[in-house]
Amino acid sequence: MADDAQAKSLIEKIAALPAGRIAEVEDFVDFLSQREAHLSVVRAMAAVSEPAFAAVWDNPEDAAYDDL
Repeated sequence: MADDAQAKSLIEKIAALPAGRIAEVEDFVDFLSQREAHLSVVRAMAAVSEPAFAAVWDNPEDAAYDDL
């Protein structure tokens, strides 16, 4: 999360842009927000699935690969 000074500076820069460019900035910010939300879901899914795969990943036959 940006601090107040960063947010204010960014708002001033955006406000100085022509209307068409402001729309581009808004689209880009929406893209970044969606990507962050997607990454959060992916991380959560990986964390939830980890215990299910523990038996497969942690076995004596594959122990030699743990050192690679």
